[in-house]
Amino acid sequence: MPDLFADFKRTKDYLVCIDADGCMMDNMEVKHKECFCPAFVDAFDLQAASRYARECWEYVNLYSRNRGCHRFRAVTKALRLFYARPEVRERELPVIDVSPMEHWVEETETLSHPALEAYINGHPDCHESLRRSLAWSAELEEFVNRIVRGITPFPHVKDVLSKLREKADVVLVSATRHETLLKENEPTGVAELFHFITGQEYGTKAQIIARLLAIGGYDKEKVLKIGDAPGDHEAAQENGVLFYPVIPTEESLSWKHLERNAADAFFAGSYAQELMPQTLDAFYKKLLEDVPWETSAAL
Repeated sequence: MPDLFADFKRTKDYLVCIDADGCMMDNMEVKHKECFCPAFVDAFDLQAASRYARECWEYVNLYSRNRGCHRFRAVTKALRLFYARPEVRERELPVIDVSPMEHWVEETETLSHPALEAYINGHPDCHESLRRSLAWSAELEEFVNRIVRGITPFPHVKDVLSKLREKADVVLVSATRHETLLKENEPTGVAELFHFITGQEYGTKAQIIARLLAIGGYDKEKVLKIGDAPGDHEAAQENGVLFYPVIPTEESLSWKHLERNAADAFFAGSYAQELMPQTLDAFYKKLLEDVPWETSAAL
């Protein structure tokens, strides 16, 4: 794979790194409910309890503080929740040990579909959980390619990007495949508003930001990560840069607030003290910490 970063050059004093799915593009619901989850049920043979599989998948990926985690982390988390449910245990479904997949997720240098495929090709006797995870990842990509179309950015996104570009290098930093990012963003006219576009093939979000910082030499107080998930916040924290959350179900309001208030505060150097604590508080209050069916069972 060619080194995409060889083409990156700093042009401004500021850097803004923006997530794609569910943050900038209104595609989180359709991808997870119509693509990721059906492939999850199919690849792991969860049809006999699909209702509970769907609840687990949507909790992990849409409504909880795990929202936005990498697909291979998500699949192990959802399976753990699924197999632990009393309703599932009562059905005596076959249980797949997800520990080997969890181990690979923690040990691999690159968390991506190609990396898992390469690992399996090099380890013919690898565990079933890895093979099923790869099959699931491939199937969901087929669903995404067939089903996800006509997706548009949230309101105010283009106006914000145009405003940010005046003073900042604006980079798309996503865990989605690079090819998919181009396919989904180019027809909307959004892709051309970015100075640079990176996908999962080039590392985690934290790793990508770290490389951009190293290449560009930006002052960290002049770097902002925009995202809709705690993982985006963690990527910002790991690199010591600022974070602006796009709040799930309040995306349009979030982008409007960024356009009218937060962007100016960022460029003025006051965002970290004046607005970031408030936006972070609202963001985390929106995401669930407790598993709903476990909480209701305890009442």
